[in-house]
Amino acid sequence: MSDATLHETAQDPDDFAVQIADQVESFLVAVMEVAKGDEPDSAVPFLLLEVSQLMLAGGRLGAHEDIVPDERYEPDTGPDADVDELRENLARLLEPIDVYSEVFDPYEPRTAPVPARISDDLTDVITDLRHGMAHYRAGRTSEALWWWQFSYFSNWGSTASATLRALQSVVAHVRLNQPLEELDGLDTDQAIGDETLEFEAGKVMVEEIAGPLGLRSPK
Repeated sequence: MSDATLHETAQDPDDFAVQIADQVESFLVAVMEVAKGDEPDSAVPFLLLEVSQLMLAGGRLGAHEDIVPDERYEPDTGPDADVDELRENLARLLEPIDVYSEVFDPYEPRTAPVPARISDDLTDVITDLRHGMAHYRAGRTSEALWWWQFSYFSNWGSTASATLRALQSVVAHVRLNQPLEELDGLDTDQAIGDETLEFEAGKVMVEEIAGPLGLRSPK
């Protein structure tokens, strides 16, 4: 399988590796399209759908037995692609709701929420997924699956699930006609205390962000 490609006709579409690779590729393509900003009105709902579908692939990887790569040492895939432009485009697109608060480890006693950015999270996830995709496209299927599974547990799984929660919360606020609390200065460089857990950064209400982000509150 040295010359494996994503949609090679000889590959079994029911094969686990093919299905995971297809889901990963679909996510990568979709987020890149959203980041272009051509359809800002549908950005949040579309990202909610895509991250949800990616989490299904992650769940399958998490439930799968430990994957062991064919080679003892990971082959070099070359430098990771620069994601700064992608991050900046997503940040501009999601500016009203980009920053959110997240508990890093829900099982760690007294863990305080920390600020995070959806744009940072999505590009972080994409970096992990692209790394595995480089192995897959080079025909190193077991290496790709190992990397996707390992990085799911160590990074992109928790990052994507936090992003999913933030996106779902935005959609829920709009659909349930529940205005977001005042946003007044929250930044990812500062810690959050008990008195600042209500998202701060300007006066952004659900009614104001629903239109630009493609969300409509019920009448």
